[in-house]
Amino acid sequence: MSVLEMKVPSPGESITEVEIATWLVEDGDYVEKDQPIAEVDSDKATLELPAEESGIITLKAEEGDAVEVGAVVCLIDMDAAKPEGDAAPAKEEAPKEEKKTDAAPAQKADTYATGTASPAAKKVLAEKGIDASTVKGTGKDGRITKEDAVKAVPSMGTQPANGTRGTERKKMSMLRRKVAERLVSVKNETAMLTTFNEVNMQPIFDLRKQYKEDFKAKHGVGLGFMSFFTLAVVRALKMYPDVNSMIDGDFQIKHDFQDISIAVSGPKGLMVPVIRNAENLSFRGVESEVKRLALRARDGQITVDEMTGGTFTITNGGVFGSMLSTPIINPPQSGILGMHNIVNRPMAVNGEVVIQPIMYVALSYDHRIIDGRESVGFLVAVKEALENPVELLMDNNPTKALEM
Repeated sequence: MSVLEMKVPSPGESITEVEIATWLVEDGDYVEKDQPIAEVDSDKATLELPAEESGIITLKAEEGDAVEVGAVVCLIDMDAAKPEGDAAPAKEEAPKEEKKTDAAPAQKADTYATGTASPAAKKVLAEKGIDASTVKGTGKDGRITKEDAVKAVPSMGTQPANGTRGTERKKMSMLRRKVAERLVSVKNETAMLTTFNEVNMQPIFDLRKQYKEDFKAKHGVGLGFMSFFTLAVVRALKMYPDVNSMIDGDFQIKHDFQDISIAVSGPKGLMVPVIRNAENLSFRGVESEVKRLALRARDGQITVDEMTGGTFTITNGGVFGSMLSTPIINPPQSGILGMHNIVNRPMAVNGEVVIQPIMYVALSYDHRIIDGRESVGFLVAVKEALENPVELLMDNNPTKALEM
């Protein structure tokens, strides 16, 4: 019998462990070569695992298991014949256990009422502030084990007679756990500050109204806000290179290129793919790359390489209705720009009160490497470019800028 051992491939440099997020097949199924059989989470992305050969599959890991790169996760019997009609082989059902009618359940209920707990369980429950008498034990004679204590949830009060109070305990994905770990480390390890400003979006509104139809017909993508913001950021990074740098021990590393990370929502949560060398892109180039990366993130096809690197990040909470926020730096970068929703607000224009579409913007930065002058100057430069895009982003020729 020819059996193939399928091992976890390396999803990227420095990644040594992945988690089996979802099996897309069942034990004993017949799989075709290159058929996706599982989704695996790394700390950077969710990737599909394709079958390396055709045959009957035997799973060697459970969903939620953390497995090392190179470990065997399934076997494929390549000599097995393909079932007729592509049907998976029938599985034998395990014999059902007969229900016991002795007094054991009542005895366990009594133990549950007294809340007998192991020493380790008592310690965990004490840390959670949970009374042992409220926890049902699964150990011998209803004894509360450490595992019972770890799974125990604090009481949420007396349940009303006409309501439900269900809870769900679900393990976070490896990606979400890594994101949480990184966010906490940023708060603890950087001197993060945030500065704010406001942008009058009317000039961009006017340009989009005038050119968006021709732009889409010519290039096949919409003329959105991200191209304006990306190019405004590129210009500001050139003016304030400290914002386009990072700390490496006792050294500051400055970049002479602008790789802009953009935060997008994917099926597994927040993804941050990178627009490489944004300084070389036109409005069309930025919009095309934003669309490509967003679609790949949405479809779960984004790769680790596409999310690696980046010298500065742009995040748009405005698509969810956020008015103002303090975005958290994406390490090892030193700055992140937060976009927000656009609201009509009264503004003083040439001595008169005029209703204008206003967006609040926020720059979070690492004060260890970026001083107040650079941070405020950077954000003002972004504001100036967005409020005067024809002159500062289009070289006074919007038609030419949008045709490239």
